[in-house]
Amino acid sequence: MSLNLEGLSAEVLLGIANEHLRHNCKDKAALFYDLDICSEHLEKTLNEAGFSYDAKSNQYRDMK
Repeated sequence: MSLNLEGLSAEVLLGIANEHLRHNCKDKAALFYDLDICSEHLEKTLNEAGFSYDAKSNQYRDMK
């Protein structure tokens, strides 16, 4: 997939990431590969917005 995801807001990244996790990716590693995005960028952006990865549900969830 060839998208420029670097400049998107955390909320948009969350939607894209969770959609891919739900339909295409079995885990975070597959997500990073599928989206061709730097794992550090995605994790940092989502963590700063209050979201973290939950391996049990294979989704990024609100940490609050």
